[in-house]
Amino acid sequence: MESKGCGCGPGYATPLDAMKGPREKLLYVPCIYRTTETKKPDYLCTIDCDPESPTFRQVIHRLSMPHVDDELHHTGWNACSSCFGDSTRKRNRLVLPSMVSNRIYAVDTATNPRAPKLFKVVDGDEIKKKTKLSIPHTAHCLGTGEVMVCTMGDENESRKGGFILLDGTTFEIKGNWEVEAAEFGYDFWYQPRHNVMISTGWGDPQAFLKGFHPKDVANGMYGHSLHVWDWKEHKLIQKIDLGDDGVMALEIRFLHNPDATEGFMGATLSSNIIRFYKTGDNGTWGAEKVVDVPSKKVEGWTLPEMPGLITDILVSLDDKYLYFSNWAHGDVRQYDITDTRNPKLVGQIFLGGSICKDGKVKVTEDKELKEQPDPLFINRKRVNGGPQMLQLSLDGKRLFVTTSLFSTWDKQFYPDMVKDGAFLFQIDVDTEKGGLSLNRDFYIDFGEEPEGPALAHEVRYPGGDSTSDIWI
Repeated sequence: MESKGCGCGPGYATPLDAMKGPREKLLYVPCIYRTTETKKPDYLCTIDCDPESPTFRQVIHRLSMPHVDDELHHTGWNACSSCFGDSTRKRNRLVLPSMVSNRIYAVDTATNPRAPKLFKVVDGDEIKKKTKLSIPHTAHCLGTGEVMVCTMGDENESRKGGFILLDGTTFEIKGNWEVEAAEFGYDFWYQPRHNVMISTGWGDPQAFLKGFHPKDVANGMYGHSLHVWDWKEHKLIQKIDLGDDGVMALEIRFLHNPDATEGFMGATLSSNIIRFYKTGDNGTWGAEKVVDVPSKKVEGWTLPEMPGLITDILVSLDDKYLYFSNWAHGDVRQYDITDTRNPKLVGQIFLGGSICKDGKVKVTEDKELKEQPDPLFINRKRVNGGPQMLQLSLDGKRLFVTTSLFSTWDKQFYPDMVKDGAFLFQIDVDTEKGGLSLNRDFYIDFGEEPEGPALAHEVRYPGGDSTSDIWI
């Protein structure tokens, strides 16, 4: 539940207020069938994570989409803490963009939070016609009551980083947010007190939708820049080229403090954490590498050197810790970012990945580990895949992790996960000194789903979380 009795809107007045909010009791997770043997629609599953509930640790509802081959991916809310000052707004619709079909679904989570139902389908062809955009990805609620969804393609599904505006109540398409689009798109975060939004770019859909091919990197098919926007004017005002340090610029997070003028971005293929920051009063921004995950020399993999593949990052609501996942290496890391220019590693845990001792990959040179990690078994079942999407509880004590990235890439890098299903884990977090430990009493094995093994992606709570809520 969120703040009540204050005459205010959804969410919380400040990030620190949010940390005092109630414990999450439900998880919403999109599950994908597109590249699996099950030829049925993707669905949104509801998981009971309330230890006091008789259905604790169970999938209690599955809402199937009306179409097949959507590729549900990231999700967002129609309203969040950015609307806290507006008592007419309610966090009651979960927004589900579909990367392959281009549809955007709006799901009613308010009528019955334990059994959400479909509210609206925004047609992909209509999106292309009205906005000249496609391949929708991240959805964020705005303080205006609108929903903004960033995209990665134009009407022909070639590279284009634009933004779709939806009415947050009716989900009618209002048009484009941007005056002129960026070359690449993927994720974004805004900070109105500094009149800025910064977006990232994965790559050209003509490349990544077909799988990963090293030649596409050499041919300039993947992004390596941060795009800085004037928030009020909706104009692209600066491009920060990160070069080889920023290839596949994916998840971006400002610090939660709305006065902050800095944040972090995860560069996937480069396996770096980039700190971005305001350089002065003239509205320009800079960037620097603050964490470098060294590649491992290997045999039996796609490339002779295996990068960590940082595929998700998040920041705790008190801006104390940064977390990220290395999808290939198989570990989740926790960094103390009290000194944002010098993050300190304080927690690390391996949850599968591509370098386990019993796997096909042999590590021949490793600058970090003395030996390859052991495989992870849950209830006697080997975990295939690596840690990918992350979500942190409001109080920062529980980190939920899923293992699917994008079903086409899942099939390429972790075919056994596609066959056997993804996992959701709970990692218990030491919020005082740092540290991560696997909670073996809470997990979901999506290989046991009634319609067949599924691939699970992003996690949301009904009351908001550390990657959906923005304070203005």
